[in-house]
Amino acid sequence: MPAVGHLLGPASRNAVVERLVAAVVALACLGLLSVAAWLEPSPTGVGTHTQLLPLQSCAWISYADMPCPTCGMTTSFAHAADGHLIRSFITQPMGCLLAVGTAAAFWVALYIVLTGSPIWRVFQSMWRPIVVWILGALLLGAWGYKIWAFKGGIGV
Repeated sequence: MPAVGHLLGPASRNAVVERLVAAVVALACLGLLSVAAWLEPSPTGVGTHTQLLPLQSCAWISYADMPCPTCGMTTSFAHAADGHLIRSFITQPMGCLLAVGTAAAFWVALYIVLTGSPIWRVFQSMWRPIVVWILGALLLGAWGYKIWAFKGGIGV
């Protein structure tokens, strides 16, 4: 009996691969959000990641008395996974955007798995260098905000 792959035409094989990739993306997103929901957000806005053994406290804070570019992301994800988007945004704006993006990616990937829709191609066509620059600028802005908040600019 021939293998299933030989019974499918090229378009069908591509659809199967797309659904498998979407399933991996959906599971990865779900896993990330599940871990975030399991974590207890740190009231200080940093350090939630230390609940994930063997991760240590942030070396940037220890040595430079300044948060790193991703400080507060885990705490922000934990707040977002608990449904507290405002707290998530106040803790780390980029973390909130990434958490919402992760949730959206889960639902889009699940939709692709269930329907075989090629909707991912819309997102692929939107991925341009300007998007990378915008995301980089948002990350730098969020880091500046986190430094300001860490130094007492806002109670996080």
